[in-house]
Order: sequence, then C-alpha cells, then structure tokens
Amino acid sequence: MRLKWVLLVMAALLLSACGTVKIGRINADPTRYANRTVRVEGRVTNAVGALGTGGYQIDEGTGKIYVISSSGVPSKGSAVQVRGRVTSGINVLGRSFGTTIRAESHKVKY
Repeated sequence: MRLKWVLLVMAALLLSACGTVKIGRINADPTRYANRTVRVEGRVTNAVGALGTGGYQIDEGTGKIYVISSSGVPSKGSAVQVRGRVTSGINVLGRSFGTTIRAESHKVKY
C-alpha cells in the first residue's frame, strides 16, 4: 500500500515538472528561473537566423521572450514549444531586460 503512494507522489512530481511556464512569470521574476530549464509555448513574432543558428522572439499572451538557438530557427508566425535554460539579463528599477532562453530543443506545432 505504501509503495502505491510513493509511486503516485513520484508520478505527480514528474508530471508537474513537464508543464509549461508562462512567459509573464519568467519576466516578472527572472532570478527565480535563472539557470533553470523550463518549457514555454508561443508564437514566433521575430526571427533571425543563419547557418542553423540564431534567435527568435516568442509571445504567448502573457509576455514575450527571446530564444537563442543553435539548432535552427522557426519562421515568423510558427507556433512553437521550446525547452531551454533561462539566462537572466539585468534588472533596472524592478523591470527586467535581456532575459532569454537558450534553447535545448524546440518543436514547431502544426
């Protein structure tokens, strides 16, 4: 019986770690997410790339964030899911500038 509860708790923790984080939450408290791996979803609003590397900005309604990629750049307008590590920028008067996600992987959703 105890083993069931342990497995249930472990499964719940594993599934909660797989959820997406709202970009607005990352931008509101970038130090909380600094150097942590997160998953975000959104639509590409700007993209620049060459030779398989570059960056793009995604927006999911609560905020926008730049993604740095070394594995290709999705085109503007694409819906994407990104998994990567948050890199915090600077904080001036309570406002965050330069917070980015260094992509470990991304998936274009059709």
